[in-house]
Amino acid sequence: MLKIVCVLKNIFYNMKKDNKKVIYWLFTGCILIFIMVVVGGITRLTHSGLSISNYKLISGVIPPMNDIEWQEAFDLYKQYPEYQKLNNHFNLQDFKDIYFWEWLHRVIGRFIGLVFLLPFLYFLLTKKLSKSTIKKSVVLLGLGAFQGFMGWYMVKSGLVDNPDVSHYRLAAHLTTAFITFAYTFWVALDLIYPIKKEVDIAFRNFIRFSLVILIIQIIYGAFVAGLDAGFIHNHWPMMSEGKFIHETVFIEQHPWYKNFIEGKSGVQFAHRILAYLVVIMVIAIWQKSKKIQVTSLQYKGILSLLIIVGIQFLLGVFTILFQVPVWLGVAHQVGAFILLSSMIFTLHRFTK
Repeated sequence: MLKIVCVLKNIFYNMKKDNKKVIYWLFTGCILIFIMVVVGGITRLTHSGLSISNYKLISGVIPPMNDIEWQEAFDLYKQYPEYQKLNNHFNLQDFKDIYFWEWLHRVIGRFIGLVFLLPFLYFLLTKKLSKSTIKKSVVLLGLGAFQGFMGWYMVKSGLVDNPDVSHYRLAAHLTTAFITFAYTFWVALDLIYPIKKEVDIAFRNFIRFSLVILIIQIIYGAFVAGLDAGFIHNHWPMMSEGKFIHETVFIEQHPWYKNFIEGKSGVQFAHRILAYLVVIMVIAIWQKSKKIQVTSLQYKGILSLLIIVGIQFLLGVFTILFQVPVWLGVAHQVGAFILLSSMIFTLHRFTK
C-alpha cells in the first residue's frame, strides 16, 4: 500500500501545474465510470435492468416519493414482458428492490454527464486546455453521449416481446463504457507524461494486439452475461461431465457459427478459450520485455499485468464453479476493468 502511495505522489509531483486540475477532472471521470460499471454489473446480476420502463432524462432522477407514486411505477412495470412472463409473483417490495439498482445506475450516468460537461466548459472558457486536449475532450463527450444512447437502446430491446435485453446491445453498452474509461485514462496519462522516449515498435505493436484480444474477451464476457451462459457448464477445466466441449456447443444454433455468438454453450466455450489466450499473451509480453531495455514504470506496468491477469483468471474460474453469485460476478467484472487499466497504462508507456 505504501508503494502505491509513493508512486501516486511521484505521478502528481511530475504533473505540470496548469494541468493538475484537468488531470483531477479526468481521473474523477475514470472513478465514476468504474463505479457505474460496478453498479451496472449488480443491476444485470440482480435482473434489475428492466424495472424502469419509461425514460425521463431530467425528472427520472427523482424516484417515487410516496405510496401512490410507487404503485403507479409498479403498475407501469406490470405492462411489460418481464413482469408478465417472469415476475408476475412480485409484490411491491420485490419491485422496489430491483428498481433501486436500475435507478442508481441511471442517476450515476446522468451525474457522469454533468461531471464531464461542466468542467469541460469551464476549462474551455478559462483556456486551460490545449488544442489537442480539446479535441480529445470532445471525443470523450461524444463517447459519453453514445454510452447513454446505448443504455436506452439496450433497455428498449427488453420491453417488446422477450423479457430480457439483447445480448448484442448489452455487449455494445458495456464495451462502450470500457472504451470510454480507457480513453479517459489515456488522455490523463498524456498530460501526466507529455515527454516519451524512443520505444521498441515491434513490442508496442504486440501490446496493441494483446489489447485487441482483451477487448474481444470483454465483449464475450458481456455475451455470457447477456445470455446467462455462466449458469451452465459449471465445471473446470472441463465444461461438463468430463468433456471440454459439451455436445451442445455445435448443435444449438444453425448455421454453426451462431453457436459462438448466440448459443449459451458456444459463447461460454469462446469466453474460456479467450481467457487462456489473454493469459498467454500477457505471459508473452512479460517474456519479450526481458529482451529489451525497459524503464521502471514500464516494468511496473508489465508486472501489474502479470499479477492482475492471474487474479482475473482465478475469479473467472470460481465464478463458473459457484454458478455466478452476485459478489463473484461483480468481482470478475471489476477484475476485467482493472486488467484493462493495466493494459492501457503499459501500452501508453511503450507508445511514442
